[in-house]
Amino acid sequence: MKITALIEDELIQEVVSTSGAKNITEALKIALKDYLARRKLLDLAKDVATEPIEFYFGAEQMRDLNQR
Repeated sequence: MKITALIEDELIQEVVSTSGAKNITEALKIALKDYLARRKLLDLAKDVATEPIEFYFGAEQMRDLNQR
């Protein structure tokens, strides 16, 4: 997809240098993927905080199941 965006030069240069990207397109892809990954982790953390994960098996039971 081709887009036009008005972004400060300093911000773009910082993203390029921090990400180690070879060009602006690669740097923006890295930044967007990183943002999405962090966002998904935050959303997952909120879900776990509101409804904690319950474990039904102890370590010994899991070892027995894995050895079968």
